[in-house]
Amino acid sequence: MSTLNRHAIDPRTAAYGVTALRTILAVVFLFAAYKKFFLFTLAGTSQFFAAQGFPAWTAYIVAPAELVAGLALLTGFHARWAALALIPTMLGALKVHAAAGWSFGNPGGGAEYIVVLLVALLAQGLLGNGAFALRLPSRKPAPTPAVATA
Repeated sequence: MSTLNRHAIDPRTAAYGVTALRTILAVVFLFAAYKKFFLFTLAGTSQFFAAQGFPAWTAYIVAPAELVAGLALLTGFHARWAALALIPTMLGALKVHAAAGWSFGNPGGGAEYIVVLLVALLAQGLLGNGAFALRLPSRKPAPTPAVATA
């Protein structure tokens, strides 16, 4: 193994890097959910979604999904699956923002920020929970009794 590959990922700190990624994703999606519930309201969010060509009812799926997945990411509880579950919502956001070009600073916001979030969610999904993740106690199945054969 070459020196470069041997030190590419430090196993002593990798789980903490995963946790840092998980934490910032949690902050982003919890704030997104907060805005949908309390600033724009679900009614306003559904109107916005409809204006962008999505069914209005999808706002009532996306906002709770962002809240639940954000909490899962924050706690590390099934963070891999929470991150992967958010990818379809970001693909929807990409549809909206891509029309404004690449730079998020463009009028209407470009795709740049959404693509970064998509890649970060994919990375989290590939990496798993990281350090300090909430886990339920393991339930080991009872041992199977040995069956005597004649």
